[in-house]
Amino acid sequence: MYLWVDGNDPEWLAKRNALLGNIKESSEDCKGRYADNDELRYSLRSVEKYAPWIRKIFIVTDNQTPDWLDATNPKIKIVDHKEILPKESLPCFNSTVIESFLYKIPNLSEHFLYANDDMFFNAFVQPDFFFETDGFPIVCLKRELFGKWHYRIYCWAKFLTGKKPGQYPKTIKDASLLVKKKFGKYYSDIPHHNIDAYKKSDFREAMETVFREQIESSLRHHVRIMDDLQRVAISYYVLAIGHGHLKYVRKYETMRISAHKANFMERLFSYQPKLFCLNDCQRTKDEDRARIKPFLEKLFPEKSIFEK
Repeated sequence: MYLWVDGNDPEWLAKRNALLGNIKESSEDCKGRYADNDELRYSLRSVEKYAPWIRKIFIVTDNQTPDWLDATNPKIKIVDHKEILPKESLPCFNSTVIESFLYKIPNLSEHFLYANDDMFFNAFVQPDFFFETDGFPIVCLKRELFGKWHYRIYCWAKFLTGKKPGQYPKTIKDASLLVKKKFGKYYSDIPHHNIDAYKKSDFREAMETVFREQIESSLRHHVRIMDDLQRVAISYYVLAIGHGHLKYVRKYETMRISAHKANFMERLFSYQPKLFCLNDCQRTKDEDRARIKPFLEKLFPEKSIFEK
């Protein structure tokens, strides 16, 4: 399944501005969170090319459908926010809140993959890349330098440079501490920021029971804030209860590439990972975004069955 939004859609922009006004761009709420660089088109091409065994693709949106998408394809299902989110969360521009309710998608299978639209398959993979023979997901994490001391060192570095710590590292740290408090196990390693595997039953248990307090407190967070529950908490949880298999991944397996860095093409070709994420963020400029589609077209030039 995917989350997808067209941040250039006038109706969507009007809805967002009506709720939030012209708020100042930040790392939590920036153009890169909503910009549509046509990544979904190419991500679906990568699915067809490298993971044709995927049976159903859910695209979670806010009353939007890509104009190029063949929504009549039986493998495609558009899921509107209203189908899965509680009323108090609508309209929602906060992906962490939306992710908390993915397990409510009608007819979602017990074993599912979750991706953002900027995540791609880059080589043939089989289901055993994501799930072990016992049915439990393989949790892909990256080893963090300095382990549990990493966040403290990160904060000191930010303090010395006169900058504030970002939301993303803080929410990962909070998730680690939350799982330690509940289960006595601490995970200092961080998400690989790529396609993840889940069991719906464990996802539901995490959201409705284990982290219920955190979910209920965030229902009215229409955009990201520092206290949101990071999705990696589910991964730490399934590892803590023995319902997941930890795998430390390296760049030749999964890789996050920053769109604002001029050498992002060279980095991909150097490592040739099985999965990659081409990440747009607050540091990405429009001239950087202009390079994305030509690059993806070079990688995935053939039209997929999901396009009109």
